[in-house]
Amino acid sequence: MAATWVPDVDPDSDFSLENLPFGILGSTADPKPHAAVAIGTYILDLKALLADPGVKARLRELFPRLVGHENVFAQPSLNAFAEMGRAVHRQVRATLRDLLRADTPYPEVLRDNEALRKKVIVPQRRTRNEVPMKIGDYTDFYAGYHHAVAVGTMFRGADNALQPNYTHLPVGYHGRASSIFSTNMPIRRPFGQFLPDPAANPKQPITGLSRKLDFELELGCFISMPPIGHGTAVAVNDADEYIFGYVLLNDWSARDIQGWEYVPLGPFMSKNFATTISPWVVLADALEPFRTEAIPNPTVLQDYLKQWKRRKVFDIRLEVDLTTQDGNTTTITKTNAKNLMWSFPQMIAHHTLGGCPIRSGDLLGSGTISGPGGGSECGSLLEMSQNGKTDVVIYGDEKRTFIEDGDTITLRGWCGEDGARVGFGPCKGRVWSPAPEYGPVAYPDDFIRDMELLDE
Repeated sequence: MAATWVPDVDPDSDFSLENLPFGILGSTADPKPHAAVAIGTYILDLKALLADPGVKARLRELFPRLVGHENVFAQPSLNAFAEMGRAVHRQVRATLRDLLRADTPYPEVLRDNEALRKKVIVPQRRTRNEVPMKIGDYTDFYAGYHHAVAVGTMFRGADNALQPNYTHLPVGYHGRASSIFSTNMPIRRPFGQFLPDPAANPKQPITGLSRKLDFELELGCFISMPPIGHGTAVAVNDADEYIFGYVLLNDWSARDIQGWEYVPLGPFMSKNFATTISPWVVLADALEPFRTEAIPNPTVLQDYLKQWKRRKVFDIRLEVDLTTQDGNTTTITKTNAKNLMWSFPQMIAHHTLGGCPIRSGDLLGSGTISGPGGGSECGSLLEMSQNGKTDVVIYGDEKRTFIEDGDTITLRGWCGEDGARVGFGPCKGRVWSPAPEYGPVAYPDDFIRDMELLDE
C-alpha cells in the first residue's frame, strides 16, 4: 500500500491514493467549473496542473495520451475525457498516482515544486462541486433483487412478489436528466396527485404536497464512449469498455404519488422531481479489485445477457444516515452493492438491444439496493416502514415512517480497508423546511451560505 506526500489523508478517507476519483468544481482561485481529482481532504486541480509550463514541456513523457488534448480538463464537464476511453483513463490515473506518491518517480514535478504545489493542491473546503457530467439521458433500473422481492410481497403477496419477467431481463424506466443534482442541493417536497385513502371506494385523489417522501439507495454508472449509433447493440462482454465510472445515487421518490400514477406506464411525477448523485466519479479501474459475485446469481437464459465474468458486481459497503433538523444523526441502513442481481454491463446490453443509442455522460441507475435481512438492510423507508405501517426508530425516541421536512439523507459507500479506501464521498440532500407552497421560490438562506466558497 503506497503512501502519499499530500498531508492529512486519514486512514478512513474515501479518497486514498488507491482511488483518485474525478470531479468538476469551481474554486476560490478559479470559480469557472473545471476538472480535478480528490485526495484526502484536498483536490488536485487538473486544469491548473496541465496549464503549468513545466508540465506542458513534459506532457509527452507524463501524459502521452493527452497530447493534442491539453485542454480536456479545462472543460465544464468530464464528457470529453470520458470519451477518450478506458485506456486513456487508466494511463492518466496511473501518472497522477505516481505524482502523488510519497516515493514519486517525478519529485521535481510537484512534490518538491512548492510554487506549483500551492497552486494545484487545494483544500476541498475552498471548492464547490458541480454535477460531473453533462447528462443527456438517465435510465433507472430495478436490479436490486431483495428490494424487488420486499416491495412485491408488500403489494402483491409472497407468491406474486416478482413479475414473471424479473429474472429474465433488467427492468428499467427512463428518468429525467434535468432534475439530477450534485450533493448538498436542497430537495423540494413535490406536489402531485395521490389518494389520501387508498382503501376508499370510489377512488378520490387530491393534489397536494407528497406525504410519503422517500429515498432510494442506488449506484449510478456513467457511460464513457462516443455516441453509439441507432441500431448498434453493445455486446455484454464488451460493455465494460463503455463504462467511465460510478457514483452513489439517491432516487428520491414520492410513494403516495407513485402508488396512484404508476399503472399502466410506470413512475412519472413520483420520480422526476429530484435525483441526487455524489460529485466524484470513481473510475471503473479503481473498482476492479473489488469485483464479486452477485447475490442472487440466476441462470441467464438469453444469450445476449450471458456475461463470462462470474464476478460481475462490486463488494461496496453502503450506508444511509438520516439527520434530523436538530442535527441528530442515525445510521438507518447498512447493506452492500453485491445484492444487485443484474450488472451494469448487462443493463447496457439490454438497453441497446433494440437499437437505442447511448452517449458519453448518459447515466444508469441500479435500482434500490437492499439486503436479504430487511430492517436496517433496507435501501428505502418504504421497506423499513412497510409503507408507513411500522415506525422506524431513529435518534432517541424519535420515529419516522417517511422523510420529514428538515431531514437530511446522506448516502455513503466504500471498498477496501483503512488506508487504501476507494470511496465515493457523501451523497447528501436536505429536504426544505418548511415545505414551500406551490410555485416559484428562492433557495433557503442556509443553503446559499452552505454553497459559498471559503476563501482564507
